Amino acid sequence: MDTQSKLDILSRDAQYDLSCACGTKNPNEHRKRDNTGSGWLYPTTTASGGPGIVLKTLLGNRCVNDCKYCPLRTGQDFRPVALSPSEMASFFYDFQAKRPLLGLFLSSAVMGDAGGTMEMLVSTAKILRNRYHYKGYIHLKVIPGSTKESIDEALKYASALSLNIETPGEHHFSKLTDAKNYVQDILEPLKYIASQTARGSQYQRVHTSSQFIVGASNELDKEILFYTSRMYKELHVGRLYFSAYQRGLGDSSLPGEQVAAPKQAQLELFDGLPSIPLQDQGLLTREHRLYQADWLLRKYGFNFEELSFGQEGNLSLDDDPKLAWAKANIDFYPLSIKRAPKEALLRVPGLGPTYVNRIIDKRRNTPISCLEDLHLPFSTLEKARPFITM
Repeated sequence: MDTQSKLDILSRDAQYDLSCACGTKNPNEHRKRDNTGSGWLYPTTTASGGPGIVLKTLLGNRCVNDCKYCPLRTGQDFRPVALSPSEMASFFYDFQAKRPLLGLFLSSAVMGDAGGTMEMLVSTAKILRNRYHYKGYIHLKVIPGSTKESIDEALKYASALSLNIETPGEHHFSKLTDAKNYVQDILEPLKYIASQTARGSQYQRVHTSSQFIVGASNELDKEILFYTSRMYKELHVGRLYFSAYQRGLGDSSLPGEQVAAPKQAQLELFDGLPSIPLQDQGLLTREHRLYQADWLLRKYGFNFEELSFGQEGNLSLDDDPKLAWAKANIDFYPLSIKRAPKEALLRVPGLGPTYVNRIIDKRRNTPISCLEDLHLPFSTLEKARPFITM
């Protein structure tokens, strides 16, 4: 097989890792591929929030691990494919020279052992930096169980590193795999990455992220978001992602509700416009709510203790988390558009940082006589109107 044929397979298999993507207004937006016909190109967002296209692929797809949610786990029947570091680096450099890309997102199944696979990932980045003098973005996925030495090598060449935490705690993790150790393979490497990329350290420029698998181990939103808040505060992770478990692709022995969808429908999930089986719609909405709650923690000044959960410990599927908080704290409103501080206005449903900053700038410079003077989009104003006053 030539390199492009291998990439067609490996990039398709990379669809199960969404942590270079972004959950935005449309919960399925990050599942769409670039519309150029090149299946290995994915739309994503930069650390600053801007749009971009990355070449996203695995280096190899034959895994020795047994993660029950993953179709690439050991024992599955599919065609094994792998690229060498020099083959991957050469193809990417030639391709991005013809079409400017944001960069490369490179992951891999664990081929043989964690150390050898991590060495291959780092070698790819090293070749790009040293042989081709590539100065762009390189995101490397850290293989669970990687040593401190291999992480140190990755930090030298990567713009970003990520290692999936997968579940909120060892209890849930043990339901998904017998081959990996939660503390040694996941938590310890995450802590080491945090220590090496902390503010003031040599590699503070390296962006870090991680990802939860949602719905595979009967975990609760409350548990996921508790871990999320701790990872932001204690590990200073730059970004966390939430990936809805794709029923029908993983193992039927998983504790989560299993409703197998037709194989064709599952494949269409990542080809152009998504075709989502009806039984997965609720899980994708749940994923979207987790992204919204994550924004409250990162951008809106909320603490974990302020998030509203149902009796079962999950976020509401009907209301976004900020609206749910507003309904539970109705005495906090209405807020004066003319006098309320920024921190309070950020708690108004419909108002994000951009619109709040616009309101503050406007009231500083011009008199506001009615809400329409704010020149907010109609849908935004209607959502905010019950919670604000002149």
